[in-house]
Amino acid sequence: MTSLVNPRNWFAEAIATYALVFFGPLAIILSVVVFGDGLSIESIIMISLAHGAAIGLMVYAFGHISGAHINPAVTIPMMITKKISVADGIGYIIFQLIGAVVAAFSLKAILPEIGAKVNFGTQGGPSELLNNSVMAGITVEIILTFFLVTVIFLTAVHKKAPAGIHGISIGGMVFLLHIVGVPLTGASMNPARTFGPAVVSGFWELHWLYWLAPIVGGIIAGVIMNYVFVNNAEPKTKSVSRSSSTGKSQKLEQYEKQYLSRLEKEPAKEETKKVSRPRRVQSKKPKSASELEKYEKRYLTRLEKQSQTNVDSTDEE
Repeated sequence: MTSLVNPRNWFAEAIATYALVFFGPLAIILSVVVFGDGLSIESIIMISLAHGAAIGLMVYAFGHISGAHINPAVTIPMMITKKISVADGIGYIIFQLIGAVVAAFSLKAILPEIGAKVNFGTQGGPSELLNNSVMAGITVEIILTFFLVTVIFLTAVHKKAPAGIHGISIGGMVFLLHIVGVPLTGASMNPARTFGPAVVSGFWELHWLYWLAPIVGGIIAGVIMNYVFVNNAEPKTKSVSRSSSTGKSQKLEQYEKQYLSRLEKEPAKEETKKVSRPRRVQSKKPKSASELEKYEKRYLTRLEKQSQTNVDSTDEE
């Protein structure tokens, strides 16, 4: 990170979150128009496609700028695992919420009456399939968000992940999670996604659930994936231990001191030779200079061997 905060990244997060909260709930509103009230197979697929496509495309569009978190439940694990600074992460979350609210107001301006029927797409708590159980709803949202953040860390954060797959992988996972999650809890997995429509509709029933569960699931996934898989894939710089290479290090240090000592004495010798034998200095390279070059060459050779030994020992580990 070059700086603690980056407002340009915040703005990118606002735009990406706007896209999610506009197109996702818009699909919910239109599914009511096209397929009628209630959840049919067609409406679930339509809603899942809209959310998955919006996320996947925004990841490709803004992933190289801000990382395209689009979700406080993603940003918080990134802060905990030190992928971004706390100050920058707070900016991410604030602008994600701003983008979500602006998107929800846009929906209200476009489709005020139809949108109000579905509370502009905000989630309404555990469904009857879960017997309206709050604990069941929390469990479902934790599990859904866990796997969402798992895919994000292993495709977008992991250094050895194949290039270019993160957008389609994350978008595909969002599609899958909505297919199974919409009939159960509405499949939020994202506090900002629920917050924006809630502000516009005024529907706050069990709203806290869609903050608590996704954040808990995201933190669990982020910590596990980061410290078990992601960190192990990053190159480690190991210092040479004193027990394994004390002799080599001492010899190298001694050699360096001798070389620097020679280098400091050399100008004085050169000045003396220039006064006593100016022509011979110009026509013939001083013997001491030749020795100095050999000394320098030997020193650099040993330094290179020492570095190669360190690299080999690191690879073996």
